[in-house]
Amino acid sequence: MIRINLLGQARPKPAKQAVPLEATVQVIFLLAAIGLAAAVLGITYMQENRQLSETNNRISNLRTEKASLEQIKSQVEQFEREKAVLQQRIDVIETLQKNRTGGQELLQMVANTVVRVDNLWLTSLERKQDALNIEGEAGSINEVANFITQLKRSGYFDKVEITEAKEDDVTKDTPTFGFKMTAAVSPNNAPPSGQPRAVPAGATQTPQANPKGGANRGY
Repeated sequence: MIRINLLGQARPKPAKQAVPLEATVQVIFLLAAIGLAAAVLGITYMQENRQLSETNNRISNLRTEKASLEQIKSQVEQFEREKAVLQQRIDVIETLQKNRTGGQELLQMVANTVVRVDNLWLTSLERKQDALNIEGEAGSINEVANFITQLKRSGYFDKVEITEAKEDDVTKDTPTFGFKMTAAVSPNNAPPSGQPRAVPAGATQTPQANPKGGANRGY
């Protein structure tokens, strides 16, 4: 149904209903809670972001330090390899020098020992590492035993063993004994206290007289 206002008066507006105070307070608290939560989240985000940035920077620094240490380690390993090569060369040179000088002194010592024994001479002398293989002839078994005693007293040998000794006919009308022995070179390679060392190469030593009147044969 259509109604027409013939009087020309404005229609009265409906009265507005008042909003309860309790509802207004709840809305205010809700908005305040949302704002506080947003602020807390913002602060937390910034802190986490700052910590993440610091952690990334620390990781980057550690990676740089690791690369530097790996380079230093590579250089150290290279130095160690070069040092090992140089040490090996030095050891070889020292070994050759020791064998050269020690061999001459050892040979001189054997020769001087033979000179101090009557009626004994050597026919073969061979060195294998730290041992000597000795072959020779003697006028008697006692001379062989005396030679072994002299070798032990020299201080250059710590173990002397005879491997073979038998009578032969190297010289006519005179019994001789052929012998073979081994002598281990002492690690110290030096005579004990009170014992004379070998006469250096080039020095002279007067042989002992042969009680039987024969010439003394030496190595």
